[in-house]
Amino acid sequence: MIKITNLSKSFGSRILFDNLSLNVNAKERVGLVGRNGHGKTSLFKMILGNMEYDCGSISMPKNYKLGYLEQHINFSQNTVIDESCLALADEEKGSSWKAEKVLSGLGFSSSDMLRNPIDFSGGYKIRINLVKVLLSDADMLMLDEPNNYLDIVAIRWLSGFLRSWKGELILITHDRSFMDTVITHCAAIHRTKARKIEGSTQKLYEQIEKEEEIYEKTRLNVEKKIKQTELFIRRFRAKARLAGMVQSRIKTLEKQDNLEKLDEIETLSFSFSGLEFHAAKMLGVRNLTFGYSLDKFLISKLSFDVLKNERICVIGKNGKGKSTLLKLIAERLTPCDGSIKKHPDLKTAYFVQSDSANLNPQKTVFEEILASDKCLPQKARNIAGSMMFSGDDALKKIEILSGGEKSRVLLGKILANPCHLLLLDEPTNHLDMESCEGLIDAINEFPGSVIMVIHNEEMLNSIATKLIVFDRDKVSVFGGTYQDFLEKTGWEDESSKIKSKTFQKISGKDKEEIKRLRAELIQERSRILKPLEEKIKNLEADITKKEEEFNSNTKQLIEASEKGNISFLAEGSKLNKNLQSEIEGLYSDLSSCVEKLEKESEVFRKYMEKS
Repeated sequence: MIKITNLSKSFGSRILFDNLSLNVNAKERVGLVGRNGHGKTSLFKMILGNMEYDCGSISMPKNYKLGYLEQHINFSQNTVIDESCLALADEEKGSSWKAEKVLSGLGFSSSDMLRNPIDFSGGYKIRINLVKVLLSDADMLMLDEPNNYLDIVAIRWLSGFLRSWKGELILITHDRSFMDTVITHCAAIHRTKARKIEGSTQKLYEQIEKEEEIYEKTRLNVEKKIKQTELFIRRFRAKARLAGMVQSRIKTLEKQDNLEKLDEIETLSFSFSGLEFHAAKMLGVRNLTFGYSLDKFLISKLSFDVLKNERICVIGKNGKGKSTLLKLIAERLTPCDGSIKKHPDLKTAYFVQSDSANLNPQKTVFEEILASDKCLPQKARNIAGSMMFSGDDALKKIEILSGGEKSRVLLGKILANPCHLLLLDEPTNHLDMESCEGLIDAINEFPGSVIMVIHNEEMLNSIATKLIVFDRDKVSVFGGTYQDFLEKTGWEDESSKIKSKTFQKISGKDKEEIKRLRAELIQERSRILKPLEEKIKNLEADITKKEEEFNSNTKQLIEASEKGNISFLAEGSKLNKNLQSEIEGLYSDLSSCVEKLEKESEVFRKYMEKS
């Protein structure tokens, strides 16, 4: 539906796009990926007509409507629900339930819907803009980092909404798991060009990596061949008998195209510095209570311990107290009641986006990192490089940096100060997908403990060993992984959907209402069961593959035994043992998934019968 052909754009000597071409076809939901600064948002602006390009073309059907998440706030109605209904098509102006559904999914309560939109915080004002985009009759949605304004519950709801979107979609997000659950295709802006495939982000990145590996091998072979030809010409140029061969090689050399070596793309690659901690417990929280007003507590009687090498993730809706908890642990707030007792030797490091306001705008990146306690110049240079401020970039002044770059400076300052406990408040905001992966690796390798506020489900699944959950109007501690939490407890909003009137026996409803509610049930069933079905399919494929390897290796063992190949017998037996263990583990996972699928399917079957 959108055709981009040979698009080029430069800023001075910096080439952003060089003959970039990309199509988004009917019903495609495309995830747009690429490093920060490689042009994702710029491409959005060009499609919308808000930025000029040097040459090329962008075409779309006549009267094709784009829905874009505006950052500009311009409300004209006195209530959130009335403001949201402005986005409905003329023939749907009376269908306020559609607006209520989207508002509820994005975290607005019934009372919120009757409040004036200008009374909300900046993040919630952007959510209202997002509601209006989702309600519009756009042919294509263009969403640039919508997750930055949403909590984990709203992100999960948005994922389901976008999967059921009937039109086209282009999505930019640093949350890989969110993107992969939504998209049908993935496109990367890479080395000033665009590369698009059907499938997930991982599939695209693997394909790009494979292609560049082949390119580099080809380049080295060509380079080697050129050197051999040049050597032949130098050695035999004066030999009359070989003059014909020399001339032939000279002509071949003239026709040979040199393949340029690919520039190395900077990536966030670092590790947090840990200090040895000898005690078993770092800190203990007992009956912690806090509220900004005496009549309403955000945190009430919370108790938990932080032990060595723990990964504790703090999750829940926005505005419920997650960041407040970290401020209490970091001693930036004082509890109303209860205690936080730290080991006397404990050293913590605290990362929060708002601290970027405390950076000296006149200092350079290098100077800010150097100002950290006991940081030597060479160490500051090395840290700046690991934060993607290599060479002269380390001499950029703070005042000219973007929000993402300032976040990397804050991370760099933490790297300069070794600690036992990391306190991280939404560290993935402003990071691109590759940088998020670098952060996951750094957290997993950190020898101390981590308490982190996070909405990114990929990071939760990769890191969390314990959860502090703000949900159901309380804060509780869950001992286990995020997947364990979803399976055993789950979010209140999602649990209530299954138990709500939407899935109860419908009485006194007209046919259209019944039809709509059943459609919602089917959509919810697909959202919950499809990932399980996909996981079962993948597990079955893995089992088949491993069993084929086991059978093949067993056959080779029999042949080795007959031939007396002792060395292979030892190696092959060890491999078979490992394969057998892997196969048993896969069967165990498969059994659990099948059991869960059958259980969830039965729940939906009963509700369908009732409705």
